[in-house]
Amino acid sequence: MYQIEGKGTISIKVLILGGVAAGTKAAAKLLREDRSCEVTILTKGKDISYAGCGLPYYVGDVIHEKGELIVNTPEKFARLTGAKVLTEVEATAVKSAEHKVEARDLKTGEVKEYGYDKLVIATGASPFIPPVKGLDLKNVFVMRTPDDAIALREAVEAGNIKRAVVAGGGFIGLEVAENLAAKDVKTTVVDFAPHVLPNFLDGELCEYVEGRMADEGIVAMTGTSLEGVEGDGKVEKVLVKTPKKERGLKADALVLAIGIRPNTGFLEGSGIEMFKGTILTDEYMRTNVADVYAAGDCAMVRNRQTGKPAWSPMGSTANIAGRALAQGLAGKEKAYPGVLGTGVAKLPGGINVGRTGLTETAAKAEGYDVVSATAVVDDKAHYFPGSGSFIVKLTADRATRKLLGVQALGPGAVDKMADIGVVAISMGATVDQLSMMDFAYAPPFSTAIHPFAHAANILINKLDGAMDSITPAEYAEGAAEGYEVIDCALAPSLEGKKYLDLTTIDGEVSGLGKDDKLLLVCTKGKRGYLTQNRLKYYGYTNTKVLEAGATLTEISDD
Repeated sequence: MYQIEGKGTISIKVLILGGVAAGTKAAAKLLREDRSCEVTILTKGKDISYAGCGLPYYVGDVIHEKGELIVNTPEKFARLTGAKVLTEVEATAVKSAEHKVEARDLKTGEVKEYGYDKLVIATGASPFIPPVKGLDLKNVFVMRTPDDAIALREAVEAGNIKRAVVAGGGFIGLEVAENLAAKDVKTTVVDFAPHVLPNFLDGELCEYVEGRMADEGIVAMTGTSLEGVEGDGKVEKVLVKTPKKERGLKADALVLAIGIRPNTGFLEGSGIEMFKGTILTDEYMRTNVADVYAAGDCAMVRNRQTGKPAWSPMGSTANIAGRALAQGLAGKEKAYPGVLGTGVAKLPGGINVGRTGLTETAAKAEGYDVVSATAVVDDKAHYFPGSGSFIVKLTADRATRKLLGVQALGPGAVDKMADIGVVAISMGATVDQLSMMDFAYAPPFSTAIHPFAHAANILINKLDGAMDSITPAEYAEGAAEGYEVIDCALAPSLEGKKYLDLTTIDGEVSGLGKDDKLLLVCTKGKRGYLTQNRLKYYGYTNTKVLEAGATLTEISDD
């Protein structure tokens, strides 16, 4: 405790570098916990606490006013919390031995030192700018700050952009693409990865997303690298390279959404331990240097399933970690157990996507003996206006039957599917427990057997051997070779395939041998399973159900 003129008794001086999500959350919570702290925020930008995740929706005029993107102004935040906010001040060095930070005033060029008892680094990240030619041309945009979104929308509304290329098939890239398309801009998305949303979904679900994008006229060029831009003073052509050839895409604009890089270059020589530019922290957001903490997009956290370091540049992670960090500074040690890779997004084609936990691909890489099931289930009572379907993929550990991951796609509230998964995985729940939970039901919201429980029941049937199936991914890999495709839909839907109506099966089926290898295909998978159940009763021993039916898989003609 010490006395500062005009401030009364000060317990500790906390210096926070960065004023968007983690930094402002830490400041606000700390001053609620302990008003005697002196908290100063240094931030490079002019704005603080802005809605970065909302920027694509300003481009599409879903968010109408630019002021709605600013959660707090520096003045309002200072009055609300008691923190001192210095904008357009960039940290240039951390002198941890002296408990000081060197920073430059970007308006005047003056360099000053700021002392601290505790330092919080929350400097976030910046868009990755690839080293290719032509990025200095007019109408090359990034999407990180309100000014970026404002500039892109103004260019679109001025009529200067009719065709655009978005480099990057992650959340931001697809959200920007959707909003540009909604403004009648012909849009192409390019990404070097094999699919859009790389590492977020398993491949077969990524392909479904790409198909929905195509339905909306948004081209997804995957396995494609950005090589440069050409034009006379402004973007006229975007140069890309596919595995087969190089080509130029006519365009009036390029939006870079390739990824982000932590803003940590100023920490060189500080002694703070980092990995690929991200600051390593423990569960209390402490770095390896005494009295120095880090949170947000510049810092590593932990994956709470694997225990391994994880980078989670999400606003949710930044806010949760910032809040826990503040409680620790106030003397209430609050461990942050880490992330599950949870995310949700609105995508082109009128679908939403949600995920938490490990994908099947990731779970296998972690050494789990994995079993997964993909289901198409109603998202609410089928007779209720606005009802639709969820495509749900659940992944579990075969031995323990514990849920490992959830992936969900559909026009409805996929966030509730992901959030149920978050609770289940965090609590170590099995799919058996999930199938019997008392979920909320009313026709406008859900089905009598909740869609999550419905998907869990399908996985249980597979685990118990009641359903023998082939996943869409397995089908793509050739697992159905040698099987005769049987159309089991409500009405014939597969040209050239034998049709079987399950309601007519009451014994041996003419033309089908009891040991014939039969692949049962319907629209969503449900009638395939019901058909298998009945055929098994009558002695058919070699049937497989195609999970999710024709919804996810295009059946080959051979």
